[in-house]
Amino acid sequence: MKQIVNFFICIVGCLLLTNCAKTGRPDGGPKDENAPIFVTANPPYETLNFSKKEIKLYFDEFVKTKDLNKQLVVSPPLKNPLLITPQGTASKFLTIEILDSLKPNSTYIFNLGNAIQDNNEGNTLEGFKYVFSTGNYIDSLTTSGAISDAFKNTNPKRTNLGLYRIDSTYTDSIVYKEKPNYVATALDTTFFKFTNLRKGKYFLIALEESNINYIFNPKTDKIGFYSDTLYLPKDSILIKDTKLFKEIQPYKFKRAKEVTKGKIEFGYEGKIKDLKVNLLSKVPDSFRSVAKLDLEKDTLNYWHTPIQADSLNFTVANANFLDTVTVFLRKKKIDSLKLSTNINGVLHFRDTFFIKGNNPINLIDSTKIVITNKDTLNVSFKNFVSQKENKIGFLFDIKQKEKYNIKILPGTFKDIFNTENDTLNYNIRTKELEDYGRITLDIVNIKNKNLIIDLLSGNEKDQIIERVYVKNSKQLVFDLLEPKKYYFRAIVDKNNNKIWDTGNFLKKQQPEEVIYFKQELEVRANNFLEGNVFTIK
Repeated sequence: MKQIVNFFICIVGCLLLTNCAKTGRPDGGPKDENAPIFVTANPPYETLNFSKKEIKLYFDEFVKTKDLNKQLVVSPPLKNPLLITPQGTASKFLTIEILDSLKPNSTYIFNLGNAIQDNNEGNTLEGFKYVFSTGNYIDSLTTSGAISDAFKNTNPKRTNLGLYRIDSTYTDSIVYKEKPNYVATALDTTFFKFTNLRKGKYFLIALEESNINYIFNPKTDKIGFYSDTLYLPKDSILIKDTKLFKEIQPYKFKRAKEVTKGKIEFGYEGKIKDLKVNLLSKVPDSFRSVAKLDLEKDTLNYWHTPIQADSLNFTVANANFLDTVTVFLRKKKIDSLKLSTNINGVLHFRDTFFIKGNNPINLIDSTKIVITNKDTLNVSFKNFVSQKENKIGFLFDIKQKEKYNIKILPGTFKDIFNTENDTLNYNIRTKELEDYGRITLDIVNIKNKNLIIDLLSGNEKDQIIERVYVKNSKQLVFDLLEPKKYYFRAIVDKNNNKIWDTGNFLKKQQPEEVIYFKQELEVRANNFLEGNVFTIK
């Protein structure tokens, strides 16, 4: 009997201990909606003449960290990252271990952002930071501002801001070699703020980095900079919008390689003006070649009629650069001719019917192309070859609510390898004019700037539907628009070269201004949107 009683007491004791060990709220209790509270620290917050290597932060309840590596910002930056424990488990305190030597007479900010949460409900202790000074006072000046992408109408995901102190050691090239004196982060927002700054002159940069190290890598990073010098405490105010841009890299030839028999890719990086490939090797009189820039990557595609040779020698020239390259010919299979069309069922009135090939088309026999309408009557047409792409366009009188059949017989197209097409048959139709809408846009160009007006569509606002160049105030009419959402942007084309020009850090050149119309416009069938005023100051 005594053994049974002792066993019962043991079971009850275990249950009590298990319940006491739980850190979650009891079932049925009120939901905890309060963020954890920072209680104290050792050494204390805003300690002067700081010389410790370890800091303990205490809270009023069990906490855990989330996205710590993404949230943590240390200013001034450290060479070696902080070691913060525990991670992955709950605790009423966090330990910060400093693995670096600290600068003398400097105020440090360990900003943990929104990384600290309570263990039960995930309530966040927002904007938490620990501040101390290795000197005998805490710097207290602040400055703040806004950032945005120079070209896109979207918020940057994460932007690191840096302040460089302008003194005898400062040069423009410092951003490529050294970390800033102060850093801050704008995470999924356009707003940033620096705190605990010292009086002085500063240069502000913003970086959208692929590798977060607060040093500018022009090949991978976007950069923005404030054109004027910041004077603190005078400029402890909101800094006007700083624009992030990606620099165009200088031209550099990378390599040339044979990808299939009769096709060579010449890869490069950076900006090109007039890339030319010249063949140095002796070839038969029947040798033919076609070179076209790839519109999607930094490559020049070079097709040639196959020959019996181990290699071909070329010069690759761009402006003042000249490279000589040997391409070894080892591929045995030609890329067979593949043809596709840009139209899937409906031919809209703004569209042109194209047939695109993977290889250059050398010969077109138009007598083998027949276009008929729904009454099987022949439709007259003209075809043309695109100079930029391997595609053939067809122009004919497009009528509303009509059906067309485009039949292309074998041997109509012959590519550079003398490969011919099989039978192609396309059925397309058109809609009524009432199925489309119209947008009227009044451009108020107050200072008569050179403007590029883009009508855009798509989720990323990156599909240009129509582009118009204006130099004064005028009314623009965009007709025959498919029912969907549209956007407008204006590019202030300062040098009037008909393209948007990005910035350049070393030249202190800001990107050309891009202004988005304040609202999206949704076009419906047989709907005319008028009275839209786009003012450019």
